[in-house]
Amino acid sequence: MVKNYKFLPLIALIFLSSCSSMYMPNVPNTPMLSQKGEFSGGLHISPRFNTSINGAYAVSDHIGVLFSGSYMNREKESKDYRHKLVEVGGGWFDTFGPDNNRIIEIYVGYGGGRTDRTFRTFDDNDVLTATDIEEVTYSKTFLQVNYSSKKNNNLRLFGKDFPLNYGTALRISDVNMKTFMRNSMGQQREGNVFFEPVFFTRMRLSELVQLQYTTSGTFGINSRKFMNAGNSIFTLGAVFNLNGKKAK
Repeated sequence: MVKNYKFLPLIALIFLSSCSSMYMPNVPNTPMLSQKGEFSGGLHISPRFNTSINGAYAVSDHIGVLFSGSYMNREKESKDYRHKLVEVGGGWFDTFGPDNNRIIEIYVGYGGGRTDRTFRTFDDNDVLTATDIEEVTYSKTFLQVNYSSKKNNNLRLFGKDFPLNYGTALRISDVNMKTFMRNSMGQQREGNVFFEPVFFTRMRLSELVQLQYTTSGTFGINSRKFMNAGNSIFTLGAVFNLNGKKAK
């Protein structure tokens, strides 16, 4: 089990050192739906306080609907970064394997967001000399494939066993600026297609609640100055599922 975790600090360091971009990805919705009537919800927070909320509901034994949102407001002396994003989607899921404890999910969706950035320049005496304000609204469409397993491995902590399960999501996001203002002047709009592989580990605290650790990379298909692949995902959060199939 140690082998699965020894590279996590290195992965986190790489993601935390990435550059800023006008596109801030949210934590993909990975509900692991297994049967009609199941509901999944999640709350995830990054070290920079980018907060993602996910919800999903299985309307039948193979069709699910999604809702996701994310928000961030980070203020520093030389730079402010504000971001919000909302998206909805739907798709197909199924269980398979000897105990039906493996899950495949395919979703498509649409959303929109806004990012505001403010850069400040100071002289040697800490006097403000320049301010650069960038304001962007954008639309987003995505295709996402999730694979996960409810087959449990155990992590023993404090004399108690905590079941673990794992999953991955492969998301392709097409993001296009709707408006781009820089210091109140219109700018040339940009768009890009992002490939976002996501990996997560869940530790079950009860039949309803699991802790989730999520990491990802973000890769832009095109070279862009503002709508680039400068942000990735590293979050800790909690996920809960109601009315799902019991893990074996």
